[in-house]
Amino acid sequence: MKFEKITEKDSAYDALEQKSVNELLFGIHQEDQNAVEAVGGVLPQVEQLIQKVVEQLQNGGRLFYIGAGTSGRLGVLDASECPPTFGTDPEKVIGIIAGGDFALRNSIENAEDDTHQAWKDLCKHKINSKDIIIGIAASGTTPYVVSGLDQCQKNGIPTGCITCNFNAPLASVSDFPIEVVVGPEFLTGSSRMKAGTAQKLILNMITTASMIQLGRVKGNKMVDMKLSNDKLVGRAERIVMNELKISLREAQNLLKQHNSVRAAIDAYNNS
Repeated sequence: MKFEKITEKDSAYDALEQKSVNELLFGIHQEDQNAVEAVGGVLPQVEQLIQKVVEQLQNGGRLFYIGAGTSGRLGVLDASECPPTFGTDPEKVIGIIAGGDFALRNSIENAEDDTHQAWKDLCKHKINSKDIIIGIAASGTTPYVVSGLDQCQKNGIPTGCITCNFNAPLASVSDFPIEVVVGPEFLTGSSRMKAGTAQKLILNMITTASMIQLGRVKGNKMVDMKLSNDKLVGRAERIVMNELKISLREAQNLLKQHNSVRAAIDAYNNS
């Protein structure tokens, strides 16, 4: 199949400036539903990638995301949520964006065109064959991301990707490609919209399913979450109370002593 940039095709909607807010919202909502449906169509590919992620992490490796612009920000966001949600080491899941942390809040459009910087950025973390890297690029053509995965393959490092076009260059350097084709955007070319939505949905799946497989969840609760604010402390208290059938005061004492939901439950059960 010939490569075609569907992400850049004209929107199915026109004369947007003449539409009412209600009409605009309805159209955007319809396209968002298309994104959800597209993700449902690639679940087998997502499963294969997750199985490899779990294998690498179990063997002491790390998960890297790289991307530029919106895609890069989504990767950094997903990585940054792992320590508070699952209690992982900050170096276990790492998000890298073209242009560095400054690019998280500022547009550095030319950073994505650098074909050497991604490998330099990865080498700062001493990436190796135990790790796995996932490139995120809606177009599947971003030079920063494509070159980064290409260098990883040449160095025996497993690769995956999330792209929104079929047969994109990024897929050709991915051992586990996910091509989630959502179609043209509501606003032509604005891949921060439903392409970004589809990418975020898949990223949610990757880390959540991987961490569950790695034993970071008990039942349906985040027993390894960091107790870093009042909301999370309150959630931890409820988990411990319900799991052990004890009073709030007892739960608070256990958590104060162990500073961990899992440790509190284990200590009580082993006492």
